[in-house]
Amino acid sequence: NTKNIQKNGAAAPGSSAAFRLPREVDLDEGLVDLDLRNDSDTPDVPPPTDSTPEILKRALSGLSARWKNWWIRGILTLAMISVFFLIIYMGSFMLMLLVLGIQVKCFHEIITIGYRVYHSYDLPWFRSLSWYFLLCVNYFFYGETVADYFGTFVQRREQLQFLIRYHRFISFALYLAGFCMFVLSLVKKHYRLQFYMFAWTHVTLLITVTQSHLVIQNLFEGMIWFLVPISSVICNDIAAYIFGFFFGRTPLIKLSPKKTWEGFIGGGFSTVLFGFVFSYFLAQHQYFVCPVEYNSETNRFVTECEPSELFQLKKYSVPLLLQAVLGWETVNMYPFQMHSIALSTFASLIGPFGGFFASGFKRAFKIKDFADTIPGHGGIMDRFDCQYLMATFVHVYITSFIRGPNPSKVLKQLLVLQPEQQLNVYRTLKSHLVEKGILRPSLRG
Repeated sequence: NTKNIQKNGAAAPGSSAAFRLPREVDLDEGLVDLDLRNDSDTPDVPPPTDSTPEILKRALSGLSARWKNWWIRGILTLAMISVFFLIIYMGSFMLMLLVLGIQVKCFHEIITIGYRVYHSYDLPWFRSLSWYFLLCVNYFFYGETVADYFGTFVQRREQLQFLIRYHRFISFALYLAGFCMFVLSLVKKHYRLQFYMFAWTHVTLLITVTQSHLVIQNLFEGMIWFLVPISSVICNDIAAYIFGFFFGRTPLIKLSPKKTWEGFIGGGFSTVLFGFVFSYFLAQHQYFVCPVEYNSETNRFVTECEPSELFQLKKYSVPLLLQAVLGWETVNMYPFQMHSIALSTFASLIGPFGGFFASGFKRAFKIKDFADTIPGHGGIMDRFDCQYLMATFVHVYITSFIRGPNPSKVLKQLLVLQPEQQLNVYRTLKSHLVEKGILRPSLRG
């Protein structure tokens, strides 16, 4: 009977297959409009408009398209770097706002692509739910940050104490509300497509919100852990473009035809050298090397501390092979400079794969750029596709090789405890120190 069904599309009367057939036919009708197309059938996304300022267009009108793009990219790159340095000067809080702004814009660009591709299906609540989930996830991550780094500030305000104490429950409840709204929005004939977009939203949140949270975590370890990785990626991007523009001959990867081996190798060496020198400069200043902490008395972020051993000059022996070339037997360096080599190497070797991933994504939807926000560069996501991969690596690197016990963080947690709990901790710590011989037993608390 089963063979007859497969061959003729019908079942013998009285067979078990005949009883299942109406349900299968109904299921087929429900799946008839599902998106089962291959890549070649993917709807085209409307191309972005040219956002180049008219003054630049007129000034560069006599140049070829290749050199016109070179000058536009160069001018806008210098402008963005200048703004970035200004924000650094304005302090840690402004850098956090910058990260938040970039995160929201990247999320908007990726979600907009999905909406443009599938807008003809009129999926209910797609954009509204996407932004709602963004709000929920940001509430969760930034609430965790407040609980970790602003303990003394929270302790003084009862309203915040309630929010922090039940933060994870509130976050989960907010997410459940969005989840239920999604289930209620499911429409017959669009089930699979709606689940596509549900997954699209969550992957976008993973790429943008989670990674931006790690960027801020890196910043709290010290501004140098924020600046060196980000600057290394920027340097690699610029150097690879310059080497590829002037010397590029050998294609690197099919996903990104303009990338060349010459640009990849030249950008790699330039990035390692830049990271080493840039780290030497930053390691000399407390403003860059001290962990970012919130001072509840002044209501400001402060970067004052006694620099750790990572940021104190040490004498190193030069390898014999290099002694003949350099003429030096020893050299004074900051230990952090050795770590900068690892960071810049990752930025130049693995970081570009974030760009290749983005190139594959854009090719899948037949678009050149994520948006037209920055003339000559594309969208914000086009410029930060490698940064998110870098942020994860830096966070893992710090937690694996750098970070030790943090007395300041432990103290903040102790201050939030009830007085009885604080006394118990005190007695336990006192007995431990007495056993170690650090305190005398006769000492009275």
